[in-house]
Amino acid sequence: RSRQRAERLGRLAEALAAFCLRLKGYRVLARRHRTKVGEIDLVLCRGPILVFVEIKARRDDFATPEVLAPAQRRRIEAAARAFVQARPDLAGLDWRFDLILVTRFLRLHHLEDAWRPGLP
Repeated sequence: RSRQRAERLGRLAEALAAFCLRLKGYRVLARRHRTKVGEIDLVLCRGPILVFVEIKARRDDFATPEVLAPAQRRRIEAAARAFVQARPDLAGLDWRFDLILVTRFLRLHHLEDAWRPGLP
């Protein structure tokens, strides 16, 4: 039961994040994109930047990139490489890794450029 509740909250958080980012001018290219090496919650494009977004729902209001373990970041980075390999039309764009934390009362905390690939 708690797993189902967490799944519903995760889907709601992803839908809310996608909606808010579209209002900010981002174009959604993929949602819940699965690759052999991992999943990316949202893939967006805004101008010359390809943005890979991880969304985390939390009960507290602390919005820090440390909610992602280094292994999770590496998995998302590998999935991003696989995504771009499958979409050569996007190969010339710059990449950015964002984190969105959805906290109590469905407040969104968007951390742009939350981490850089290859950094611990």
